[in-house]
Amino acid sequence: MWQSYRQSEAMQQLLVLLKFTSPVPPTRSWAASPDLLLTLAQLVRTHNPKLVVELGSGVSTLVVAKAGAKKIISIDHSSEFAGKTREMLKEHKARGVEVRVAELKSHKSGSDWYDTTVLKDLNRIDLLIVDGPPGSKNPQARMPACAELITKLSPKVVIVIDDINREGERQLAESFAKSLPNHVLTIYPHEKGTAVISPK
Repeated sequence: MWQSYRQSEAMQQLLVLLKFTSPVPPTRSWAASPDLLLTLAQLVRTHNPKLVVELGSGVSTLVVAKAGAKKIISIDHSSEFAGKTREMLKEHKARGVEVRVAELKSHKSGSDWYDTTVLKDLNRIDLLIVDGPPGSKNPQARMPACAELITKLSPKVVIVIDDINREGERQLAESFAKSLPNHVLTIYPHEKGTAVISPK
């Protein structure tokens, strides 16, 4: 009951803050929870990122766009889900968003991860959101994100990792924090747990 109240409270704030003009897709479960979405909106408004890169598209893509991010590149392994995200963005008249499909391929880490050719042109990422690929069956599914993207981050980057209550995502957050000595790792007690790695 407490968790449901907290999520309802965050969703109410989000709806008022972003002034949606079309229905918002369901949250929680596989989708991002309202507490994470509200944090993303606040980070966009506070840090004003020039480039946002998101691993895993969906309602979070819409929230980041509505919060005012100038350019968003969202990566999804599913062409079907990427298509649904594009339709949602079009319905809400969101601009500055590119949804790319990157199939999952065998990665040198031993996990399947996004086709890295789709990421080659990325550079100076100001906000990185890690909520994919799906990690419920493989704890290490998201670990390649640090090795593949660490050189593509701007000095002022803010990194947000969902599902931090899981061991693999916690390891990923610690790996990013260790690679960025001028940043600090903060864990938020959200429904699924959220890690934010931001400049000191």
